[in-house]
Amino acid sequence: MKHTVYTILMFVVIASVGVTPKVDGAEIEGVHFEDSYETDGIRMKIQGTGLFRYLGFIKAYVGALYLEEGSSVEDILTDTPKRLEVEYFHDLKGEDFGITTNKILSKNTNALTLQKIRPQIDYHNSLYEDVHTGDRYSLTYIPGRGTELALNGKTKGIIKGADFASALFSMWLGEFPMNKPFKDQLLGLK
Repeated sequence: MKHTVYTILMFVVIASVGVTPKVDGAEIEGVHFEDSYETDGIRMKIQGTGLFRYLGFIKAYVGALYLEEGSSVEDILTDTPKRLEVEYFHDLKGEDFGITTNKILSKNTNALTLQKIRPQIDYHNSLYEDVHTGDRYSLTYIPGRGTELALNGKTKGIIKGADFASALFSMWLGEFPMNKPFKDQLLGLK
């Protein structure tokens, strides 16, 4: 009897050592991102995560890109649902976001389109607030609804237009992104 109890206990210990708890989503640099996001009946799955390094060595933030199930990364800047979440490792001033947005959009968007969407860009830039370590901004584009900017899960505003969404997401995912390694990581290419 004593031997049977010992055998059962050993089996339980061995079995429990081999069990790995299921972790949903992804973790990068100690920051967790859920494996999916759902809004307006649209389910998006995580495509990739990345670390953005400023000046090549300062860890600035991490991000995760979500795409509608069945979407292709080749269609990332088209009129398709997408979401980008970015969590910051340093405090940043709200006005700095607008300056960077204008600079990077001018590299990825032609002058005529920039002029057309200038009111949306200015409104979007006015929504930014200062961020602190651990804060998380998200951009969620839903066709026909617009691009939602949220801070720590709280909606700051929704900006209409597929052309605006394409321009905005091009900052990270366009031909001339803020950081090519970050782009490749988000797209799941590295």
